[in-house]
Amino acid sequence: MEQPNLSYIKSMSGGDKDFEQKLIGIIQKELPQEKAIYFKNIADNNFREAAANVHKLKHKISILGLVNSYESAVKYEHNLLEGSKEGQVNFDATLENMTNFLKTL
Repeated sequence: MEQPNLSYIKSMSGGDKDFEQKLIGIIQKELPQEKAIYFKNIADNNFREAAANVHKLKHKISILGLVNSYESAVKYEHNLLEGSKEGQVNFDATLENMTNFLKTL
């Protein structure tokens, strides 16, 4: 599984460490909340809302440099809109991977 990284954040910051820390802090704060809403919608089989959650989470996946996981999330979002949970295992693993990475920062 690909590993999250800060390459994109560093490229956006232009070396501004305060900006990097602020963006990381926002992701660290928002990710657990967004995950909780996503998991509730999945448990309730609320596919449309879960797809909206995945759409929002995709941006954090991208910011953390997970190119392949982003592409998988795009497919999973589409599947949810079609009423299928295909791709959920990979998406959930990506969320866990991101969570673990953010704990190390």
